[in-house]
Parts: sequence; C-alpha cells; structure tokens
Amino acid sequence: MRCSLIVFRTTFSALILVLLVVPASMAQSAGGSASAPSVSLPGTQSPFQGSAPEGTATAETLQIDFKEAIDRGLRNNLGLLLASDQTEAARGEKWKELSELLPNIGARVQENAETESLAALGFSKLLPLLSPPGSNLSGFPRVTPAFNYFDARASLSQSVFNFRNLERERAASENVKAAQFSYKDAREIVVLAVGNSYLQAIAAGARVETSEAQVKSAQALYAKAADQQKAGLSPAIDALRSQVELQTRQQQLIVARNDLAKLKLNVARIIGLPLGQEFVLTEKAPYQALAALPLDTYLQRAYAGRADYQVALAQVRAAELSRRAAAAGRYPTFDVDANLGDIGVTPSQSNGTWQVTGGVNIPIFTGNRVHGDVLQADAQLKQARSQLGDIRGRIDYEVRTALLDLNAAAEQVEVARSSVDLAEQALAQSQDRFTAGVADNLEVVQAQEAVASAHESYIQSLYAHNLSKVELAHAIGDAEEGVKRYLKGN
Repeated sequence: MRCSLIVFRTTFSALILVLLVVPASMAQSAGGSASAPSVSLPGTQSPFQGSAPEGTATAETLQIDFKEAIDRGLRNNLGLLLASDQTEAARGEKWKELSELLPNIGARVQENAETESLAALGFSKLLPLLSPPGSNLSGFPRVTPAFNYFDARASLSQSVFNFRNLERERAASENVKAAQFSYKDAREIVVLAVGNSYLQAIAAGARVETSEAQVKSAQALYAKAADQQKAGLSPAIDALRSQVELQTRQQQLIVARNDLAKLKLNVARIIGLPLGQEFVLTEKAPYQALAALPLDTYLQRAYAGRADYQVALAQVRAAELSRRAAAAGRYPTFDVDANLGDIGVTPSQSNGTWQVTGGVNIPIFTGNRVHGDVLQADAQLKQARSQLGDIRGRIDYEVRTALLDLNAAAEQVEVARSSVDLAEQALAQSQDRFTAGVADNLEVVQAQEAVASAHESYIQSLYAHNLSKVELAHAIGDAEEGVKRYLKGN
C-alpha cells in the first residue's frame, strides 16, 4: 500500500513539472504568429489531463466561468477519481490488518456418515493378543459397518496478545491518513490543472480578438494603398506590401482561432464536459495586483497546509510502525480458541460439548525471516524520511519561485501595457504620415508589426501573472479556496 501511495504522489510531482516547467504552447513569435502546438506522446498523458465526462451533450451553449470550471473539475477529473479509489483501497488494507486483532467467530453444521478400516488401525494384530486361548477370530471384520453422527458447533478464535499485528494495524491507519491527504492534494492538483488550462484558453481568446483587430487594420491599409495606386499617388509596391501584410494577419487569425478551439477542447477534457457539448468561457484575462505577504508567512502556511507534506509525515509514521511490527516478530503471542455445540447420532439424540484452548507461541528460530523483515522495514523508513526532507525543500523552492514569478510578471504587465500604448501611438502617426504622402506604407507595416508584438507580450504577461497566482496558491496548499480569491487580488 505504501508503494502505491508513493507512486501516486510521484504522479502529482510529474504533473506539476508538466504544467509549470513546460512553457505554454500558445507563445507567439515577435511577429505575432503562433508557434506550433506541442506534441504529446501516446501513453504519457497525466491522469489529471483527463476526466470521466459528466452527462450527455445538449443543444444549449453552456456559459462556463472560472468557478464552474473548477467545480466541474473537482467532480469529474480522472486524477481525482483515481485518488478516491486509492483512499478506498487504503481503508480496505486497514480492515484486513484489523481483522487479525478482532475475534473470528464461525458456525458449522455437519452430518457425517463413514466406515473405518480396523485393519488399517491395527486391530487385526491387537485382538489376538487380547483374546482368550482357543478363541476363533477368523471372522473378525476388516471394515466397520457404516455409522453416522450429527455435529452443530460454533467456534471462536481470538488473538489475545500479538504485538506484531497490533503495530501493523497502526501502520495501516497511518496509510489511510496518507491516502486521505493524497486525495486532498489531488484536489489541489485539479485546481492547478483547471486553472492553467482555463487561463491558456482565455489568453488564446485574447489573441483571437487582437488578431481580428489587426486584420481590420491591415484591410484598411490595403484599401487605402490600392486607392492611392489607382489615383497614381503611390507606387505598386505599396499596394503589394500592404496585401502581403493583410494575408499574413489573416493567416495568424486562422492559427489563433484553431488554437483557441483546441484549448477549449482541453478545458472540456479536464473538467469532464459531455462529449461534443458547446460552451463558451465567460471570463476575460483579469489583472489585479496582489499584495504579497512576507515570505515566512507563506512558508508557515505551506508547511501547515500542504497536503503532500502531510502525506509524507503520515508515511514516515507508518514506516516507523511497520519497522516496530517487523521487530515484534520475535515476541511471543497468546491465542485462545473455543468451540461450543451439540454432537450425536441425530439432532434429537445429541449432547452438548465445549472446548477452550489457550496457548503461548514462542518463536525460537524462524530462519532469519524476522531479520529480513526488519531490514526491509529499515529501508522503507529511510526512504520515507528522505522523501519527507525532499518535500520540505521542494515546498521552500516552490513558494520562493512562485513569489519571484509573481513579482516579475507584475512588472512585465506594466511594461507590456505601456508598450501597447506606445506602439499604437506610433501606428497612428505612421498612418497619418502615409495618408499625407510624407512616407510610404513600409513605415505603417512596421508599426503594425510592433503593435502585434506589443499585444502578444501583454497577453503573455497577463497569462504569466495570473498563472503565478495559481502557482502561489498551490505552493502554500490553498489552491482550492485561494485561487478565486487571488485572481481578484485578495
């Protein structure tokens, strides 16, 4: 059971690396074109990227806000469903260990009919010695006639003292606690996965809007250049250049719309929407400055609230108890067995009988089995303590990096916002110069490229800032409750 919990927690860590270390596939180049989406190899998908779809699709277009997306993910996400199953398995393991300490009571009713071989029991050799001289035993039967008897009996067995089983049950109880904390940690991971996918999708939506605006601007430039060419006021190169710019922006719009559609499908996949269900994401890319608390405050919250840290603590305690249980294999055990029932030829001709047996079992030599159990338990305890130290260091790292990312992203948002204003001013001035015939449209095209790049930087900085809030909430173990609050700047 401990191995399955360790594997499950390792899956959590792998998902965090996938979500936070791998850059978003929607990052665009300086020219504003979207990069190719990343390719996932078959069989490598994290369970937190999947779900069990809920219900069937309807003709209604669902309005999905951030809160509803998280709520649906917490109901349907595959990783969370698997974590729930792990918790049930841990409870089952605990009951198996507890059964060794509880009384085992059973009842049995039997009717027996049989014959016995007297020759096999040695009576054919014994009777001549017991018979008087001159007696004839030639007719001595080798097999008895058939006989039968009835027996109805209740039995009880109880381990009065078995320190090994007692410690194993305590270790199983700690494993249940670890599984429950793993389930809570899975909920945090679901919020992180849903938050990341939702923010990616609304960032893609913002790219579509800016791409549409850039297409309209490029269309206006092309129409003006074509009119001026017809009037003989500008060379054909200006119209050709503006037409290339228009088609470039149209291509980027096609890519942006396709990326948005795929990212929406990813959101639907994670939160478990019905297959083929139409929906829209109602949230926009919000920006609210977060008043960060001191680092020590966040670290204290993380060590107290991180479920994966509590998992590691519970696993250390379970490993310590398992080690004590292994050593207890050298201790004596005391067991009691009892039975009570009626036995006779028929139920009406039966007699009540009972028996009580108590015994002490003292292990003297077990072929070094106990020594082997202790060595294995020691190794598991060392692993659990090492993993606890690693998680403590990882929590410190994640809290510090989340704060660094948050501060850097906030500064990037301010710079990107200013860059958008400056680029749009430069575009307006270049358009005025082109309209007045002072310059050709090369200056306008370059200004449009600068506007597209500035908008992309602004969208990326907004996404990074909001994702850093989600990361901070997860780093301190408050993702489920804190994400909605952090996105509002509280």
